[in-house]
Amino acid sequence: MASHKGVEKMQETIIETAGKIWEYLNENGEVTTKKLNKDLGLNENFSSLGLGWLAREDKVNFSKRGSYTKISLR
Repeated sequence: MASHKGVEKMQETIIETAGKIWEYLNENGEVTTKKLNKDLGLNENFSSLGLGWLAREDKVNFSKRGSYTKISLR
């Protein structure tokens, strides 16, 4: 079982990642998940967690274009 501090640290990292993603989208507009991860140096796991956080907060839009998923701010 994860310690309380470990859970808090993970949540902190997810929130920080969500903030980085939001700032990036605010400055750059719509982008693919692949480009977002590359430009921000994110691994897919934390990228997905950060995007999930933003989606839960109703801050992002997702659209499927062919084999790509694009993300933009609401």
